[in-house]
Amino acid sequence: MTRMRRIATEEAFSVPEVAHALRDIVRGPSSSLDKLLCRGIYDAETDESGYASMNFLDGLLDVEGERLRQMDQYGVDMHLLSLTAPGVQMFDADTATDLAALANDRLAEVCARHPTRFAGLASFAPHSPKRAAREMERAMGPLGLNGFIVNSHTNGEYLDDPKYWDCLEAAEALNACIYIHPRAASDTLKGPLQDYGMDSAMWGYGVEVGTHMVRMMAAGVFDRFPKLKICVGHMGEAIPFWIWRITFMNSRAQAIGRAPKTELTMAEYFQRNFVLTTSGVEDPLALRYAIDKVGIDNVLWSIDYPYQPMEPAVAFMDAAPVSESERHQLYHGNAERIFHIAPLAD
Repeated sequence: MTRMRRIATEEAFSVPEVAHALRDIVRGPSSSLDKLLCRGIYDAETDESGYASMNFLDGLLDVEGERLRQMDQYGVDMHLLSLTAPGVQMFDADTATDLAALANDRLAEVCARHPTRFAGLASFAPHSPKRAAREMERAMGPLGLNGFIVNSHTNGEYLDDPKYWDCLEAAEALNACIYIHPRAASDTLKGPLQDYGMDSAMWGYGVEVGTHMVRMMAAGVFDRFPKLKICVGHMGEAIPFWIWRITFMNSRAQAIGRAPKTELTMAEYFQRNFVLTTSGVEDPLALRYAIDKVGIDNVLWSIDYPYQPMEPAVAFMDAAPVSESERHQLYHGNAERIFHIAPLAD
């Protein structure tokens, strides 16, 4: 295989101030399912989940040391960095707004120090939509970042709610993609997801983001914002495999008045408004199906570092049963186009 640029598009980081604030949050009274993972990352003293033994926090905070060393070792040219889940969305609106701006400043500084190695997705506080829109403009303007990250629901609410549409309007106007990253299911969804390790990446995260995606499509959000691009990870959170049935059942729901009339079908919104990354799903059959379902222009490679190791993610894409031109798009071409990353000079 010809050596080609490798841009990984769902790569987590954090800053000490957010880590300390989340440690305080998980020590307080709350029934949030996010606390299971957050205790394991930010407060080993109270962790009951076993996550603390994986030492994710070091990988999140050390952006320019061990991460770069592994990137060099495994031939990863660039990480598209984003503030790790749950980002700023567990805080009150004022704290979330301040911490999002701080994290974005730190992210822009890292990208400026290593412009060929790091790009960045900006955080924002959806629970303060007008301030979030201003921060989004600052992130894509003076800070020079590459898009946005949101950790699915905010206070149990989703982006189909018009109260959050200032954020969607800003993203569309800026031609900037929003990456919807998982967080633990809301209190109204979490019931049977709390046992057997199902709360996070094994099952709960996909259920949660998949629910968010379907709500946005079924609500007609993309009639209001037809040029809005949404990125989701983990090979589409299973939606590529369900989209035929989602489309059929939604058309029936519309016909009997249980869902609003939309201009396009669910499948058409999925192909027009969503892009997918491979983060954490190293299955060649799933990759081929995703490409065939949404088109090669809409699938991007990623690792999900530090939660997933770099070496097997590179080996997976190097060996994937795709053509050479498809591999170029998966590894870097689509990321350059969707996230405004400058191509390498010839």
